[in-house]
Amino acid sequence: MNRTQWMGAMLGGCVAAVAIAAGARPALQIVTAADQPSEDGAPDFFTGKARVVGRFKREAPARVTGAIVAFEPGGYTIWHSHPLGQTLIVTEGSGYVQAEGGPPVRKLAKGDIAWTPPGVKHWHGAAPATSMTHVAIAEALAGENVGRGARVTAAEYGAASR
Repeated sequence: MNRTQWMGAMLGGCVAAVAIAAGARPALQIVTAADQPSEDGAPDFFTGKARVVGRFKREAPARVTGAIVAFEPGGYTIWHSHPLGQTLIVTEGSGYVQAEGGPPVRKLAKGDIAWTPPGVKHWHGAAPATSMTHVAIAEALAGENVGRGARVTAAEYGAASR
């Protein structure tokens, strides 16, 4: 999908919102797997390699946002939080998630679902020797869906694999 097609798909959500406001029934929308944009994970948000596929954001009155994130072995996020929490659904591989000040690192495997409460700083990513793919879902509050924090240190990540 090129940028023009992607913008068209995103604007379709705006058309649906206008249709709702006007009392019309919006149309079902599907973006096929082949048409979903894919991009490298931003280096200021990820350590190691990650691919972000199928990023989505719905227009008001909805506020859901999300993406499919594929981490290569040893790839993980920075410490971050979400104003209304985040759900992770692991679809492939295995990895870790850790909440700041909470229990030690938790292991994740295919089929697991992790919930991080609103405002809780956390990180997540693949194990050192395996990849991990998850669907990440969060809601935006006042237009923001993530608060960024510090990088996860090598010692913090290393503790996960013990």
